Amino acid sequence: MARTRIIPVLLLNKGGLYKTIKFKNPAYIGDPINAVKIFNEKEADELILLDYTASVEKREPDFVKIREIAGEAFMPMAYGGGIRNYDTAKKVFDAGYEKVILNSILFEDLKLVDKIASVYGSQAVVGCIDFKKPLLSKNKAFAYSGTKSSGSSPVEWAKQLQQAGVGEIMVNSIELDGTWGGYAFDVIKEVSANVNVPLIACGGAGSLDDFQKAVDNGASAVAAGSMFVFQKKGMGVLINFPTGKVITK
Repeated sequence: MARTRIIPVLLLNKGGLYKTIKFKNPAYIGDPINAVKIFNEKEADELILLDYTASVEKREPDFVKIREIAGEAFMPMAYGGGIRNYDTAKKVFDAGYEKVILNSILFEDLKLVDKIASVYGSQAVVGCIDFKKPLLSKNKAFAYSGTKSSGSSPVEWAKQLQQAGVGEIMVNSIELDGTWGGYAFDVIKEVSANVNVPLIACGGAGSLDDFQKAVDNGASAVAAGSMFVFQKKGMGVLINFPTGKVITK
């Protein structure tokens, strides 16, 4: 049986770490360097760093800060936020990251996937689908931190991302973000049934059972934020990782 990757997700903004609930009400949780050092000790499989305001604010990544963070990490790192062209992606790789996570820019330039993959390989490009259900509608993929709808369903957009050449797809529920209520298992199952690339589940994890259920529904890896930075729902900050726990597929 293959061991499933368990991936902490850290949200970066102006040099600090934050955690949101449903992509709103960001709460400061501390210094990213300290968090990475703890995840090193806990032997996290991988780590995702997202500058969640960069695309909305139309700015590039903070290369000085993300290089500093990557320099402390012993595990593979993926970065997303503010990547709008190949040159910016190259700077992210040069800063020490193994993967780039693309979201908003792909609604404007799907060809960027091939430009990056042709140099770094498709495994280095992750297409992220943030999704929610607008009033009187079905789930739609959203860009710019959940503020702009693509008009496409998660499955439709996942198929386009796969065709564009991404090596992985990350599905992230906006409505379940930070709620500890469990992943959107129905969406995970539907997307995984329609694409062949590995799928990362994100948004709403509250227990190890949620990890296993996501895998049972087709996820290849599981990602979480609140579970790894809070002691319990609604309580204080405590960076943690389920050491020794194995999720299999």
